[in-house]
Formats: sequence, structure tokens, C-alpha cells
Amino acid sequence: MAKFDKFQVMAKIAAAPMVPVFYHKDVEVCKNVIKACYEGGVRAFEFTNRGDFAHEVFGELSKWVAVECPELALGIGSVVDAPTASLYLQLGANFVVGPLFNKDIAVVCNRRCVTYCPGCLTPSEIGLAQEVGCDFTKVFPGDVVGPNLVKGLMAPMPWSKIMVTGGVAPEKENLEKWFAAGVYCVGMGSKLFPSDKVKAGDWKYVTDKCKECFDIIAACRK
Repeated sequence: MAKFDKFQVMAKIAAAPMVPVFYHKDVEVCKNVIKACYEGGVRAFEFTNRGDFAHEVFGELSKWVAVECPELALGIGSVVDAPTASLYLQLGANFVVGPLFNKDIAVVCNRRCVTYCPGCLTPSEIGLAQEVGCDFTKVFPGDVVGPNLVKGLMAPMPWSKIMVTGGVAPEKENLEKWFAAGVYCVGMGSKLFPSDKVKAGDWKYVTDKCKECFDIIAACRK
């Protein structure tokens, strides 16, 4: 079961609005990446449901995080159906993210007071997600649609909370554009932990990049 309910998770994301998005089949690599992010100020981390036996890796990480990163909300991404969401909720997922909107996932998550962030690109999709209790929605891929889409969506629906993933980089110019457009938070993948850094075990690089991102975001929100 989730350690943190939806209200606690949303508060964590609001305070530290950069959510790393990562998958690796090696549990030890995942632990090192998560620990590096945690030390860099991350308080919500999305492990993606990709690869064979991803749920087994997640289960191990969930137990480890509870001890080693006690204030981290570990969530699951790339979820497209309710049975998969239920599987990960049993393994301790604190939030669920998906590339699409599935009402059945919202029902499962709401029953456990777990926040669900579905992928939505139109006002109608966002509105439907909000009707069934989704606290925030995801715009993906960000590098295809651009910040102007977020700005356009927020104009008639300013109460919306939008996370953007895809094409988000740990760079001042990139982050400034997204937060100026009105995003609630950003999800960051390979640009936060390049494959060469992961292969070399350069975890300090990851920690420093996380800290750098939060400094930039703090300046953007002033």
C-alpha cells in the first residue's frame, strides 16, 4: 500500500516540482539513481513500467526506498490499464502516471486515495480527467507540442495542474519556458541522467543536476 496519500504526494511535488522519470532492469542501478536524486532534493520519483518483470524491480525498490529515502514518494509510470495500476498499488506505488487517460485507473486509484496523472492533450481530455478526480494531468511529448500548448490550455482552465514530460532538460532556458507557460511540475528523463553517466556510476553528476534544476525552478517561480 501507498505510504503517502494523494494530498501528501501533491504537496511534495508542489514543493519540489521536478519528477525524475527512470527505468533500468538492474535494481542496484535504480537504487543509486534514486538515492542520487533524493540527495539532490527530489521528493517524488517515477519508475516507468517498461521491460520484462518491471514490477519485480519496483517491488524491491519500494521496500528499499521506505528505509533509505523515507520522505520520497515512489510512483509508477507508463500505466495504461487498471489491472496494472492495481498490481503496482499492491507493491506500494504512491502515485500512478500514464500516457493516456483511462477512467478505470482513476477509479482504482481514488479508492486507495492515490493520485493518478493521465496523459491529456486537449481541454476535453483534461476536463474528463478532472471530473473523475485526477489531481494533475500530463502533457507528453513536450518537445513535440511545446510550451505554447500548456499556455493555451491554462488560459481557459487556470485551475488545472499540468506536468510536462519529454524534451524537458536541466537547463535554464528550457525550464524557464515551461514554468512561464504555467506548468505545475516537470518530469525529466534521459537528459537528467545520460547513459554515459549512469554507465560510469557518476551519481554525483545526477545529484548536482537535481540541485541545479531546483535552483532554476525556484528562480522561475519568484
